[in-house]
Amino acid sequence: MSETLQTILLYTCIPLITFILGGFVAAFWKPNKAFRSVILHFASGVIFSVVAVEILPDIVERHQPVYVVIGFVLGTITMLLVKHFSESDAAKKEETVIIPKVPLAFIVAIGVDVFIDGLILGIGFATGQKAGMLLAFAIALEMFSMGMATEIEMLDEGNSRKKSLIHIVLLSSLFIVSAVLGGTLLQSLQGYWMEMVLSFGLSALLYLVTEELLVEAHSEEDKPIYTATFFLGFLVFLILGMVV
Repeated sequence: MSETLQTILLYTCIPLITFILGGFVAAFWKPNKAFRSVILHFASGVIFSVVAVEILPDIVERHQPVYVVIGFVLGTITMLLVKHFSESDAAKKEETVIIPKVPLAFIVAIGVDVFIDGLILGIGFATGQKAGMLLAFAIALEMFSMGMATEIEMLDEGNSRKKSLIHIVLLSSLFIVSAVLGGTLLQSLQGYWMEMVLSFGLSALLYLVTEELLVEAHSEEDKPIYTATFFLGFLVFLILGMVV
């Protein structure tokens, strides 16, 4: 096993553990809206900071604008298609419920999100170990929130704690697969291929922050102090990016 693969597997464990931990926390203590809002805002700030400090400068330094446009557009289209089909599945589920107690559309959407997060983490390590490490901690916060959301949704549908936690553990396996895929296969890419992959990951992360995390955060209880945690998250990882 290569040193790079060992590093990816090591840091992949951090978001994976927080995802499962978030499920366990929600299984025995349903977090209030204020707590969820703070977590989502902070995670958004952290991921946005990683984009600004680590990924974006690397893309600009390569100076290949044509391939940046291609990768960015492909990433944006991919995320929009994921949203479109997941919302379509959710609408169909409201009309015809195949398995009443398992929110299939929700689980599929979370699964896709988890897979993409793992792929983005792998891309981060393909960029450099520093970017990968920062992304691992940033995504860990987001995964903790998603773990809580998944558990809450499953419990609200009448599932037992055991069944809900099993679904969360199964979903977490997607993260390992995609992270290893992103870090190993993409590591050998050079030149314009890497520029396209980085731009793809850039647009996916921006979409994740603006259309998923912040939208979800603002649907919860929202106060200026909660919004301030977005800037705290950005500042914390901005400083870490400078000193690490």
